[in-house]
Amino acid sequence: MTLSFTLDFWTRIGKDTVEHGGSSAVMSALQSSSACQTSQEEKAMEAIKDALRALRKRHLLEEGAHGPAISALSKPMISQGSEWKEKTEKLELELQQCYKAQSRLSEQLVIEVAESRTSKASLLDKELLINDLEKDLSQTREECTRLQEELAEKTKTLDLLIAENKEVRSQLEEMTNRAQKAESENKMLIDRWMLQKMQDAERLNEANALYEEMLAKLKANGLENLARQQVDGIVRRNEDGTDHFVESTIPSTCGHRIHAHEGGCGSILFEYNSRTLFTGGQAGPVKMWDTNSGSQIKSLHGSLGNILDLAITHDNKSLIAASSSNNLFVWDVNSGRVRHTLTGHTDKVCAVDVSKFSSRHVVSAAYDRTIKLWDLQKGYCTNTVLFTSNCNAICLSIDGLTVFSGHMDGNLRLWDIQTGKLLSEVAGHSSAVTSVSLSRNGNMILTSGRDNVHNVFDTRTLEICGTLRASGNRLASNWSRSCISPDDEYVAAGSADGTVHVWSISKGNIVSTLKEQTSPILCCSWSGIGKPLASADKNGYVCTWT
Repeated sequence: MTLSFTLDFWTRIGKDTVEHGGSSAVMSALQSSSACQTSQEEKAMEAIKDALRALRKRHLLEEGAHGPAISALSKPMISQGSEWKEKTEKLELELQQCYKAQSRLSEQLVIEVAESRTSKASLLDKELLINDLEKDLSQTREECTRLQEELAEKTKTLDLLIAENKEVRSQLEEMTNRAQKAESENKMLIDRWMLQKMQDAERLNEANALYEEMLAKLKANGLENLARQQVDGIVRRNEDGTDHFVESTIPSTCGHRIHAHEGGCGSILFEYNSRTLFTGGQAGPVKMWDTNSGSQIKSLHGSLGNILDLAITHDNKSLIAASSSNNLFVWDVNSGRVRHTLTGHTDKVCAVDVSKFSSRHVVSAAYDRTIKLWDLQKGYCTNTVLFTSNCNAICLSIDGLTVFSGHMDGNLRLWDIQTGKLLSEVAGHSSAVTSVSLSRNGNMILTSGRDNVHNVFDTRTLEICGTLRASGNRLASNWSRSCISPDDEYVAAGSADGTVHVWSISKGNIVSTLKEQTSPILCCSWSGIGKPLASADKNGYVCTWT
């Protein structure tokens, strides 16, 4: 290393010499040689040699001048060379260690850069997420504000409703107190009315005893014919339209089997004191039959819906039909034309009856939970009675002032038709009442229920005086109609197996079982002259029994 340094030093010294001192001599020689080129080459060579000698002298002089400095500089360089070598080795070792550290740091830097990029990407995602969350938060705050406003509004509404509820409750309590007071008053009136009825019954019994005594005296005096014209103390006059007392025969034989309607026959009814039978079915006309021959007399058109019940005035001039179309239809029997269409019910009309003495007043019951009183001459409703349980059957009393109604809750109710007040109520059945029929003398009323029980009530006391049932007798519908014979001795009711049972009221036993039809029996009707008995089934067949 010292040798290379010396050579470099002397090289630089020679260059400086040539540049400073020798450069002017050379230039002068070159100029003289260029001036004498054309004359003599030798002179040129001498000039060059002189220039070289001048250079050597200058070199020697400069070397002598720089020698002490060179020797002084050379000695410390040589002595320090080993130290520098050791330092160099140490520095090289340190440099290698630095390189290694740098390599490790580079690797760590690469890892940290990658992690930094990952963190930056995650940071960006989180910033986006934060933005979305801030938007959701703002929307949630707005929704919360809106809900708070709605809550405040509904709270005000709730407070108003609570106040109204308190007011309604106070009114309800007041009305309840009034109702309880009215109920107690009504109960007192009913008790008084029942007491009056019992007194009337006692007076009637006394009158009956007196009548029997008089009848015995009349028989003794040979006036038996006059006595037979008296029933319940009323003399019957042989006029057109009046009832005639006859004994009913126990039916046992099917006289005619008539296919009256398609899809079922839900209602049948005999004319007063006649063998003429009316039948009503599904979505068709009401038909009129001669039961002697089993032939059809005429059809009464103009009705809508299914016919659920029929009634006829005592003069046999007007026929009234209750329909599932919410209407009642009134026909003139002779002409076959519709006289009135009575509208006012809002649900199907399931029952109808007409006054026994007046051809003017008709009552009907519908599934809108109302009983309506109609005036046939005017053709509109004159009174409406409201109740809570649907009514399936109704029947007017003999005097036409009260009406019996059978309901879905199994109760029999008695109403004042003029005032609409409930006079009495009896829980006669455990299931729905399907039929209500009044005896000819008005002293008994027959009810049939879906509990397959037939009860006979005393109309004067509303006490059960007979209960009729049979093991195979099951009613087929909520409008299965039973009937009482004209002499008030027998009850006939159909069953779901197509059988008709006939009971004796006085003995309470079955006196006849009629089996001709195969489908469920829907209704029975007994002719006012004692025979025949008619039954209609779900297939639309009607059988007459004698």
